[in-house]
Amino acid sequence: MEKKDSLAKIYHWKGEALILGALLAFAFFINAGIEIRGLFMDDLELWSSYHELPFWNFMFPIGESRFRFLYYILAYIQMALFGNHITWFVPCNIIINGLIAYTVFQLGRCVSKNGTIGFFCGILYLVSRMSCYQISQVYGLMESIALWMAIGILFCLFQYLNEIKTQEHYFWFACGLYFGICFVHERYMVLAAVLAAVLVMKKEKKLWDWLIFAAVFAAVQLIRFLATGTLIPAGPDGNVITRTLNLGNAAGFGLQQFLYLLGINTGDQSLCGLNWQDTPRWVRVFVILADVWVLALVITFFVKAICDRTHWKNMLCNLLLFLLFIVSCILCSSVTGQVQLRWVYVSMTVFWIMLAYMCGVIARTRAKILPNYHAMLACTAIIALYTMLMYPVERFYRGTCTNLYFWNGQQQYNSLAEQTYEKYGDSLFGKKLYILKNSYGLGEEETETFFKTFDRGQKREEVQVIFVDSIRDFGQIRNNMLVLREEPKFHAYQDITSFVKNLKCETVYGYYPDEWMGEKAKLRVMAGESGVIQLQLMYPGAMTGEEICTIYQDGVLVQKINIIENITYVDLQTEPYNTVELDFENNFYSKNAYESSEGTRLAMMVRITAD
Repeated sequence: MEKKDSLAKIYHWKGEALILGALLAFAFFINAGIEIRGLFMDDLELWSSYHELPFWNFMFPIGESRFRFLYYILAYIQMALFGNHITWFVPCNIIINGLIAYTVFQLGRCVSKNGTIGFFCGILYLVSRMSCYQISQVYGLMESIALWMAIGILFCLFQYLNEIKTQEHYFWFACGLYFGICFVHERYMVLAAVLAAVLVMKKEKKLWDWLIFAAVFAAVQLIRFLATGTLIPAGPDGNVITRTLNLGNAAGFGLQQFLYLLGINTGDQSLCGLNWQDTPRWVRVFVILADVWVLALVITFFVKAICDRTHWKNMLCNLLLFLLFIVSCILCSSVTGQVQLRWVYVSMTVFWIMLAYMCGVIARTRAKILPNYHAMLACTAIIALYTMLMYPVERFYRGTCTNLYFWNGQQQYNSLAEQTYEKYGDSLFGKKLYILKNSYGLGEEETETFFKTFDRGQKREEVQVIFVDSIRDFGQIRNNMLVLREEPKFHAYQDITSFVKNLKCETVYGYYPDEWMGEKAKLRVMAGESGVIQLQLMYPGAMTGEEICTIYQDGVLVQKINIIENITYVDLQTEPYNTVELDFENNFYSKNAYESSEGTRLAMMVRITAD
């Protein structure tokens, strides 16, 4: 008997591991192509605070409009572990999202008593367009942890509400998670109303539970007041919500979020990706069909709930728990001046879990409209069909994430990292980086901080970023210079250092990147604003006095220089920004220099400037 129990446990854990592996694999598949190569916007500001502020000031920002010390602890650990490996943030976000999907699966299975329905809930969670910010930004960790804790609160409250015997520890766990989530994101302070409502629905008479809830809520308010000086959470821009609150707008934002749950994108394109009016017809058809199946499920649920008079109160309480949770999350996201996709993710996840619960009720209730087995098959088929309809819709919407307000900026910073640090490594530090035009609007302070993220405590020389309008604004390209140009069509940068270097000083033969020149050389040089081309001739050996360098400019002899010093300076005059062809003939060579790859003996080093 014990052996059978052991085998059953082994098979159970193998099944769980298989499901977790499948969800993680799907998480990586669905988020393929999303990357963070360089920090941007809020992520860059977070790194700057982590790097510059003392440990305790970073963890506990007293006096700031937001006090999220639990998130800052996790962010500090993450940044300390990753170092300057910026590209690790996305895989970390995906793994966390996969683990949350497994939790969603567990909760969906718990409320429906069906593993297949729970698995579909996990898939719906992963494919959702709501996760774009969560994966593609470092701050996505905050949204992920808050969502994870929110559905943890839901699970605990569901268990507390449905246990035959009083299971107070579930409510205590919910209170603990509530305390934590308030210091990950203050938006979820509103869930206190759900905790209180569950105590009322449970008809809890024990004073102890009420006192614990009151104590936790009071502790949250007290800590926030001492840390921020106010009890009212700040909005997206740090504004006090009561000053910007408009009831009409709040009602409109609430309606927007309700439509999001039904698969309908509303609002500004920079916040939702693509508005419903601009959505292709096939997407609209799929969304409407999916909503029809949801409506059929809801109607069936209410019919069976009405027919089952024994358990209708319990069903009503559970349904009320889900609805209160969704409404609370919608309300707290409606009092600001906009609605972003990531704010809808919790209510969207709870919506799917609520559908799973309805399936479970339809199959388990005593009102025999259909036998339980057939009812569960029918419900599973409905959820499966809903998933199959919404999968291509969500994939399509995810393809429009490029329209979101932060997406193009992140792509630009990714490209900046790719064309600089990823290409040149640590040799980048100490160089001058010239960027043509700067139509992306980069600032000196943010670019300075941007490159510091790759230094990571080495205290190397800073990368000096210089914005110019034209390649005429600087002289010849040196080894400590890089030149980038923008590609606005692709929100990217292109490294044109080699191109500009050849344009300003093109070698035909006899002149090499290390500035060594052979006995004969030909090159084309672009002059600067003054039209003066300066030559610095450096002969690294003892001279006999008979060393002569003859220079032709566009085929005309312009200089015949007797080299009598180790360093000789020569100026050649031409028209501003004109490109001239220079021929050098040297009657000497340096015996200590290595021969060139072309077999030509090396004469001297020549440094060319044309500023």
